[in-house]
Amino acid sequence: MRFLSLVSAMSVLIASAVSAQEAIPCGGGFSAFKEGLIAEAVSKGHEEATARRFLSGATQSQSVLKADKRQGIFQDPFITFSRKLISQNRLDKGRQMGQRYDAVFDRVEQEYGISRGVLLAFWAFETDYGSFQGDFNTLNALVTLAHDCRRPEIFRPQIFAALSLYENGDFDPANTTGAWAGEIGMVQMLPKDILENGVDGDGDGHVMLKTSAPDALLSGAKMLSHLGWRYGEPWLQEIRLPQGFDWSLTGLQTEMSVADWEKIGVRARDGQLDDGRLMASIILPQGKDGPKFLAYPNFRVYFEWNQSFTYVLTAAYFGTRLTGAPVYDAGSPAQGLEGAQMKELQRKLDARGFDVGAIDGILGAGTRAAVRAVQKELGLPVDGWPTMALLSRL
Repeated sequence: MRFLSLVSAMSVLIASAVSAQEAIPCGGGFSAFKEGLIAEAVSKGHEEATARRFLSGATQSQSVLKADKRQGIFQDPFITFSRKLISQNRLDKGRQMGQRYDAVFDRVEQEYGISRGVLLAFWAFETDYGSFQGDFNTLNALVTLAHDCRRPEIFRPQIFAALSLYENGDFDPANTTGAWAGEIGMVQMLPKDILENGVDGDGDGHVMLKTSAPDALLSGAKMLSHLGWRYGEPWLQEIRLPQGFDWSLTGLQTEMSVADWEKIGVRARDGQLDDGRLMASIILPQGKDGPKFLAYPNFRVYFEWNQSFTYVLTAAYFGTRLTGAPVYDAGSPAQGLEGAQMKELQRKLDARGFDVGAIDGILGAGTRAAVRAVQKELGLPVDGWPTMALLSRL
């Protein structure tokens, strides 16, 4: 679980990484690779003695490579997945932490316009409110993944960012630990993101995301703002839809103003819809008979953190629960497809000319889009939810 998805990080980092990639190829002898990193650090303005001291103890980590290869994809449907992650204990603890750091959250809301529920949800899902932040040596993880030739352009710049943090007294190469992919602290941020968005929230002169909740929360807020969070705006709201609703209007690919949604009968399940001038999309994670949400522009920022639709929606929904929203109406959605059935569906869709990407049994964006297209073709409700009935029709 990562605060900024590696897929998103790649687009940001690849341009600056290309020249370094050419100068210091990945792979090869590890000692020679480290020497190349030292030379590159010097070319970036770092003192050679400092870079050599920083990298002297770095070693390859087989456990990091294994973790990289066994990354899990969130395959449970939204209802199942959200019920697993959102426990009463996490709700209670979130409210307690909100009270404990009330002044910090007030500052977050004033400076960045981000609701405390959003950050509490990040904090809960990333590290269970700081209780487990990962035990991989961060420098070893970064150097190992930069040396590995699968995605070196992502991790190489993080090494030099960590070096800058070290020079600032905010990184210990021997003892700084975190997630297997190099994220650090209570909200799991990569070194480059800490360098660019770190905030000294407690005023001690350092940015320490592992031990200081004010530092972590304010840095996370600044990061979200940097990614495009719109000040003071909502992110997600549960809704009710009218009889005879046109299901083809659902999905993130369709946006209308809140006022226009209201004109066709869309209503908040609890309270009122937000500003009628805001644009929004209707999302149905498990089809027309399951939960229904209105996704505002800030919802899309979540995908800069994680690419899984189910995980993102669960985090966004949890943020609304922590700010008083009721438990969603689960409805009675049709049974979805399991792994082998989903692969069969993907093969059938592929045979009909739809681009579903890899035949992997995962309901990703490509498969959802293909399902919607074939539902329309077959005259079925266009809600993007693949069922046995659809598979049988194909």
